[in-house]
Amino acid sequence: MAEQNKQLGVNTRLIHSGYDPRDYYGFVNPPVVHASTVLFPDAATMASRGQKYSYGTRGTPTTDALTDAIDALEGSAGTIAVPSGLAAVTVPLLAFAAAGDHMLIVDSVYHPTRHFADTMLKRMGVEVEYYDPHVGASIADLIKPNTRVVFTESPASNTFEVQDIPAIAKAAHAAGAIVMMDNTWATPLYFRPLDHGVDISIHAATKYPGGHSDILLGTVSANEACWPKLHEAFVTLGCCAGPDDVYQVLRGLRTMGVRLEHHRKSTLEIAAWLETQNGVARVLHPALPSHPDHALWKRDFSGSSGIFSIVLAGGGQKEAHAFLDTLKLFGLGYSWGGYESLAVHVFLGDRVVAKGPTEGPVIRLQIGMEDVEDLKADLAAALAAAAF
Repeated sequence: MAEQNKQLGVNTRLIHSGYDPRDYYGFVNPPVVHASTVLFPDAATMASRGQKYSYGTRGTPTTDALTDAIDALEGSAGTIAVPSGLAAVTVPLLAFAAAGDHMLIVDSVYHPTRHFADTMLKRMGVEVEYYDPHVGASIADLIKPNTRVVFTESPASNTFEVQDIPAIAKAAHAAGAIVMMDNTWATPLYFRPLDHGVDISIHAATKYPGGHSDILLGTVSANEACWPKLHEAFVTLGCCAGPDDVYQVLRGLRTMGVRLEHHRKSTLEIAAWLETQNGVARVLHPALPSHPDHALWKRDFSGSSGIFSIVLAGGGQKEAHAFLDTLKLFGLGYSWGGYESLAVHVFLGDRVVAKGPTEGPVIRLQIGMEDVEDLKADLAAALAAAAF
């Protein structure tokens, strides 16, 4: 079945991956199994844990349906489902980092990842160093004898630089380090990290897999070499996702392909239009030919999602707030990946080596499922309000 699935189209795989309805009397959707205690048929089976399920934190048919579907998309040896996207970052970092280790993290990383690294990891005795997203193969110069993890995110959070992931992975592996990647922006539909040398692929399934702004969930997928250690940490930490949330993400996964295609088309049209508008200094979207990393994006990615940033042509917080407060269709919120459009004033003051744009405020936009012309009109009014 796995070999057959490789030949199927992405939407077919999204709809049919994860479970067989015949296992559940023909019902199209799998049951939501609420479980803590699992009973054993006899003492010998209990002593050896010689059955598939032994306790709710270790998995249920519901979680298996989702993680099996993610494995089919990622090409991974195993996947865990955890309660949030941030937990999908912290669990593998805790699994593979130890006191005395050195870790390299891209400087344009998602801010909560940086906060976890700068607080809990450092208190654990892990040395954290940030690298420029354009480092490429030169990351070899930053790797130390005790470097255990290289943590990547591409395109970059908020400013959307594209990293040379294969070159980074090659250098890391040559030094015995593993590579983790936050791939939430592209999803495995547009980029499969493990195919490019990454060992552990991380997703905030809150975003596009969930797709409706009402679920928190994360997934972490590992290659064969890293899967046992990741799974052991998952079991040890007891950081499992609830069955209702897992079910909702599995249901969202079935339509993710068609939703992402809508996001992709609308976003590219709006991003290209914004490049022509007064008040916009730059549009930060790697799928645009104007983006400095466009060639790298085109080499490695098969599509683009619905989130990017613009740099206003001058001004500061006052102009950024005028822009945001004028928006009617764009909500002001920190998440993304849902059906609705969102906007946020980006903070870049935490960076240490990769400085952001300086022309003006950076506004991150999530393009939702609304009609493009309506969103353009909303943005045009916001740009007029921010003009000075």
